[in-house]
Amino acid sequence: MKRASFVCLLALMVSGAWAHDMFLVLAEHNLAPNSPVSVSLYNGTFDKSENAIARDRMLDVSVVDGAAQVSHPATDQWRDEGAVAILEFDTGDPGTYVVGVSTAANMIELTAEEFDDYLKHDGVLDVLEARHHEGDLTEPVRERYSKHVKTILQVGDAVTDSQSYELGYPIEIVPLANPASLDVGDTLECLVLANGEAVANQLVYASHEGFHGHGEDGAHREAIDTRTDEKGLVKLELTKPGRWYVRLIRMLPVDEEGVDYESNWATLTFEID
Repeated sequence: MKRASFVCLLALMVSGAWAHDMFLVLAEHNLAPNSPVSVSLYNGTFDKSENAIARDRMLDVSVVDGAAQVSHPATDQWRDEGAVAILEFDTGDPGTYVVGVSTAANMIELTAEEFDDYLKHDGVLDVLEARHHEGDLTEPVRERYSKHVKTILQVGDAVTDSQSYELGYPIEIVPLANPASLDVGDTLECLVLANGEAVANQLVYASHEGFHGHGEDGAHREAIDTRTDEKGLVKLELTKPGRWYVRLIRMLPVDEEGVDYESNWATLTFEID
C-alpha cells in the first residue's frame, strides 16, 4: 500500500512538470465601472501558478466590453508577480466583459509512459484509449500544444450579452447565457468551437472553488465531467455559489514530421452569486 501511494505521488510530481492548465483568475468578478482591475494569468492549476507566461508567447490579448467592443491591451499593461503574470486595465461603462489570452504553440517530447500518465492525469481519455488499441506504446511522443483562456467580468449592474462574443481562438468555450443572470441550481449551456466550428463529443470538465483533487490513479477529480453533444453544446449544472472554471483539452494525432499530436487547451472562468 505504501509503495502504491508513493508511485501515485511520484506520477503526480512528474506529470506536474508538463501538465499545466492555464486560467485567468480574479478574486472578485463583480467590479465597479471606470475602476482599475487586475487579472491574473495562472499557468498551473486554478489555485496556483507554476510560472509567469512570457509576453512573446501571447499571440492575442483581448478585452471585450459590455457593448462588445474589443480592445487589445499593450504589453506594458502586464507585470509579473512571482510566478503570476498580471494584466492591469480600467473598466469602462457598465456591462459584461470578457478577457481572453491565446498563446503560441510550444513543443514537448515525453516517453510513452510519461505521455500516458499525462493523458490520464488531465482526462484526455479518448487519446489514451486510442493509443492502447494501437499496441506498441514504447516510442517517445512529440506534442505541439497551445492554450486559449477566457474569463467573464460583471461591471456594474447592466447585464449584457458580451459573454458570447467569439474571439476566434483555435479552441474556445463560449457561454450562451450570462453567468451574472444565473443562480445556484441553474444550468449554464456552453458552445465549444474549434476555429469557429462546433466540436462534437468533446470531453469537458468543470468545477468550483474548493472542489478539486486527485484520485488514487492520479487523475483529476472535479465536480463535472461530461461531453458536448452533436452540436458542440455542453450543459453544466451550477451547484455551488462562487468562482467556477470550465476546461478541456482537444488533442488530435498529426501526420507531420517531428510531431505526433497537436493539442489546444481551453478554460473559462466566471463567478456565480
